[in-house]
Amino acid sequence: MAKYTKSAESVSRLTPEQFEVTQHSATERPFENEYWDHDEPGIYVDIVSGEPLFSSLDKFHSHCGWPSFTKPVEAGNVDERHDDTYGMRRTEVRSTHGDSHLGHVFDDGPREAGGLRYCINSASLRFIPLDELESEGYGSYLKLFEAGKKE
Repeated sequence: MAKYTKSAESVSRLTPEQFEVTQHSATERPFENEYWDHDEPGIYVDIVSGEPLFSSLDKFHSHCGWPSFTKPVEAGNVDERHDDTYGMRRTEVRSTHGDSHLGHVFDDGPREAGGLRYCINSASLRFIPLDELESEGYGSYLKLFEAGKKE
């Protein structure tokens, strides 16, 4: 398995919004972000480390204004942490290797898919289209799309 790490170089390439979201746990504006209504097949990786996080096969329209997923594509690449900020009790989601703030996970997702909603900031993600998985070094994820097509 490839090594995914956070480096000073990868952090220096972030836009101001990507930096604030991933490094300072900010939240981008709903409905005004790159992937909230994105439907193209592929995977979403950490913008900092490149570690695979979510698949378009597990993305759904939650109408919350941010990309929503029922589960991570690699459970080991996503850490969940208790978050009491802003007077709310939530579960923060961070990338394991890049330690990027991704968003939060809630228990109001589709029941038939496990009931979870990973509500993720687009600014923490880089999308790898299905036809670029091999050339970008994520060819092992092609099997997901061959095994089961999203309805």
